[in-house]
Amino acid sequence: MTHAIKKCSANETAACCCVDVGTIMDNTDCTASWSQLYADRQQAEASLTRLTEKARQVESEPCEINARFSEQPDGVLLTADFTFSCQAETMIFQLGLR
Repeated sequence: MTHAIKKCSANETAACCCVDVGTIMDNTDCTASWSQLYADRQQAEASLTRLTEKARQVESEPCEINARFSEQPDGVLLTADFTFSCQAETMIFQLGLR
């Protein structure tokens, strides 16, 4: 006896295989946040430079970058927010960091 895996056909797609992208991407979440502890300020600044370069590759309009460095007992904590002009750019940036 053989078993077949049912696949969605074009007319079934809305009911069983996909999600309406409009409900996920409504341009309300355009900020990607980054936080990481580094051994020293030089490493933290180098990381921010790399992150900024990645953001500039994605942006269609200037990305607003708000970065903060804070001294910790174990090193320097970099916390940065990257605010893009649309949610799609935010998602592309986030996926590029993986």
